[in-house]
Amino acid sequence: MSKDSTSARPAPQASAAPAPRLAKGFRDIEAAELRGLNEMIAKIREVYERYGFQALETPAIEYTDALGKFLPDQDRPNAGVFSFQDEDEQWMSLRYDLTAPLARYVAQNFQVLPKPFRRYAFGNVYRNEKPGPGRFRQFMQFDADTVGAESVAADAEMCMLAADTLEALGVKRGDYVIKVSNRKLLDGLLEGIGLDVTDSARRLTVLRAVDKLDRLGLQGVSDLLGKGRKDESGDFTKGADLTPAQTMAVVNFLEKPVLENRNGNENANFVAGVEDLLAIQTLCQSAGYGADRIRVDQTVVRGLEYYTGPVFEAELTFEVKGDDGKPVRFGSVGGGGRYDDLVARFTGDKVPATGFSIGVSRLQAALSLIGAKKTEALGPVVVLVMDKGEIARYQKITQDLRNAGIRAEMYLGSSGMKAQMKYADKRNAPCAIIQGSDERAKGEVTIKDLIEGAKAAAAIKDNKEWKAARPAQFSVSEANLIDEVKKLVALHQG
Repeated sequence: MSKDSTSARPAPQASAAPAPRLAKGFRDIEAAELRGLNEMIAKIREVYERYGFQALETPAIEYTDALGKFLPDQDRPNAGVFSFQDEDEQWMSLRYDLTAPLARYVAQNFQVLPKPFRRYAFGNVYRNEKPGPGRFRQFMQFDADTVGAESVAADAEMCMLAADTLEALGVKRGDYVIKVSNRKLLDGLLEGIGLDVTDSARRLTVLRAVDKLDRLGLQGVSDLLGKGRKDESGDFTKGADLTPAQTMAVVNFLEKPVLENRNGNENANFVAGVEDLLAIQTLCQSAGYGADRIRVDQTVVRGLEYYTGPVFEAELTFEVKGDDGKPVRFGSVGGGGRYDDLVARFTGDKVPATGFSIGVSRLQAALSLIGAKKTEALGPVVVLVMDKGEIARYQKITQDLRNAGIRAEMYLGSSGMKAQMKYADKRNAPCAIIQGSDERAKGEVTIKDLIEGAKAAAAIKDNKEWKAARPAQFSVSEANLIDEVKKLVALHQG
């Protein structure tokens, strides 16, 4: 190729820089929130392990057919999951909960697992659903499940576990309730009013209508049981198309406590559901969990399709003021139920199972509003670089602090002292370590208490007073540095 022809070739166009934008329905989680999240996870884990559950981690991606289609959002493709094809053109999906992957794991390892198999798991799950205020496409769940136990004692235990977990996280008695119902009740009722419960789409429409009772009230549910409902925006949701008499029967069922008003229903499913609930109530009460903590409430149905028996929800009952001053009630922060047919999708054999799941992200948001807001956690001690020729000395000071169990970092930027101090403030450091040539000659180090310094600075009125006070700054020998920093950090950790 000639030089002329090479030079005539047009220069490649630079591609446009991508916009730094967050994917819709997702969010970034920063250090302070992550620290609180880790503290929550540790407390939940402690309760779950006290109940004898052991950890299991399954992948975030499963083959789509292994997950099945059980999500509440039935009007979206792939039942609301994020899906793609791999290099073998097999469909794969991000998990939408932690239960479906557990069913796959149990089916795959059934012969070697202890029965019952008791596991806990936590991690992010993904929903390809329309995001909204406080509703994200990625969120964390923390589950406990017992697989291979047919007794309702396993369901009662899940309710007790839920109550104990909320209390371990600081939710006081009276500020929560665990509500228990049974899918058999509604199935029995629907059979009794002439609805074909094998018509899964229609049955599911009824279940999801009832599941919206807290949000829409009886009238909204009644509309969804009938022809449908138009919301405030004008969007219309098609209903279950029950007759007025059938709709009234369901509404009446929701209005009165089921254990006190059985209305002579002799349907086998309905009777079995009542018996399960009575047994759960007895087991919980005998263990010291009264109706103030765990109670029967027939309005609980849960949105997922795979539940087959008892279902439960953990609900926060307290109200707090939101940022706009209006009362906020968080409602359900967890739930679960019995799913005796999920493993059978793989094996063909019924394997009884029950579980409970905490919505960690939602519960964390609620807990942050109980009482006074927590102050931001302390950051690391910051060692300032006063002389770049002595960087090895500053690195050794930093490493000595770390080896003593103190969180520490050496400033790695290129700015001067003023900017370094601002950096330490942004890191919420309890103190900054300063050693210039004067301190080095004396074998000393200056410790600047940034927290006390900020308090003192707020009270000092002018620059002259500031210079005279030298707030919260003192010198120590190099040999005493670690002991003094430990004392200061302990003081500010409270």
